[in-house]
Amino acid sequence: MKKLIPFLTLIFAFNISAAPKGQLTYETPEAAAKDPDFLIQGEYTGKGMDGSGENHQLGLQIVALGEGTFQATAFKGGLPGAGWDKETKWVYTGKRKGKTKASFANDESPIALHYNDGKVFAAKGDQQVGSFTRTTRKSDTIGAKAPKGAKILFAGKDNGSLDKLQITKDSLMKEGAITKGKFQSFKLHVEFRLPFKPTARGQARGNSGLYLQRRYELQVLDSFGIEMTPAKNDCGCLYKQKYPDVNACFPPLTWQTYDVEFTAAKFDDTGKRTAPARITAHLNGILIHDDYALKNKTGAGQKEGPAPGPIWFQNHSNPVRYRNVWIQEK
Repeated sequence: MKKLIPFLTLIFAFNISAAPKGQLTYETPEAAAKDPDFLIQGEYTGKGMDGSGENHQLGLQIVALGEGTFQATAFKGGLPGAGWDKETKWVYTGKRKGKTKASFANDESPIALHYNDGKVFAAKGDQQVGSFTRTTRKSDTIGAKAPKGAKILFAGKDNGSLDKLQITKDSLMKEGAITKGKFQSFKLHVEFRLPFKPTARGQARGNSGLYLQRRYELQVLDSFGIEMTPAKNDCGCLYKQKYPDVNACFPPLTWQTYDVEFTAAKFDDTGKRTAPARITAHLNGILIHDDYALKNKTGAGQKEGPAPGPIWFQNHSNPVRYRNVWIQEK
């Protein structure tokens, strides 16, 4: 990471031990809107000055951590996947004041951030040195229609494609379903929505997983705005094997997309692997894995082999919802 005179130099990672007791869980935007922290959390864009007096185009992500506390990260150039230079960022801690205000600061930084009723201002003492307005990003592939020849796995009702299928009253697929069909190489489109769990940390924060061939897990988790952990098990990770090239997560309760191109591993007649499985994946339209050669199966995935396998939407006891799921075999 490039070092500048900082907004803040603390690098933040969620700490499970720091989670307050009694985890809050909101399954819909309507329910979450009653929590003032949810109304502050989100993405913002604007311009601001760093501690040396240099102005920058910036993206800002504010993450709710429960009980009126927050993390905020300012990214030089814009938001991750939308202008950030992938090197320079400044991280703040924040506290809500009342229902519509919050302040973000650090003892090492001369720049403070102030949230007031939907807008964020940067200040150095009494001088305003930047401002941010809320933005809501939308994946370029949200609502993508299945191409000719593709198989629709879920589009709001049971069409016979899935085992262990549970459907909500608003026609969304619950976590836990698995395809009846088995697949080799394919293109897969999935839309998912994560719950808002501000007091949860790490793997408790909206966990599911997209298992390809029931062997390789592409993690589904609320990792919005976080510093990826060394364990390689945050959203977008190939579980415990590879980080995404960028943390492209949107805020929880926003519809997000995975678009995956998967090439199955190859084996000879003796069962020896002659070519690894490969994956190219986009999260929210942003490239996170570019033709990556998988080393082996991941985590709890089944053993590699020449036989095709199903797609499993992992049940990890979190209310993750899915819609508009289709697959096109290659």
